[in-house]
Amino acid sequence: MADLNAIVEQLSALTVLEAAELSKLLEEKWGVSAAAAVAAAPAAGGAAGGAPAAEEQTEFDVILTGDGGKKINVIKEVRAITGLGLTEAKALVEGAPKAVKEGVNKDEAAKIKAQLEGAGATVDVK
Repeated sequence: MADLNAIVEQLSALTVLEAAELSKLLEEKWGVSAAAAVAAAPAAGGAAGGAPAAEEQTEFDVILTGDGGKKINVIKEVRAITGLGLTEAKALVEGAPKAVKEGVNKDEAAKIKAQLEGAGATVDVK
């Protein structure tokens, strides 16, 4: 069996360009996509001094942080947004901070935030 520690040391010494070339060679040899390895290579290179590119967030969670003293209006908006029943929407609002919607795109998150803030709620988008 190969000396794994020696392999780790050799891979750690690679430049970003060498790591990308290695990824292509392994992809061709094994017939698999090495997208995760290519993404990890710039991060490892970033530790050596370069700045890795930040990924743009594509999914957002809309978190209700408070009802702003207008609980009834906020419950109505939560029901309209989520399709929950009265009891479930009331429990969500009273249990804040809670997620109203999870995994939505940026535009939908902004729209939901505007709706809830219009009803008097305080909202975070993460």
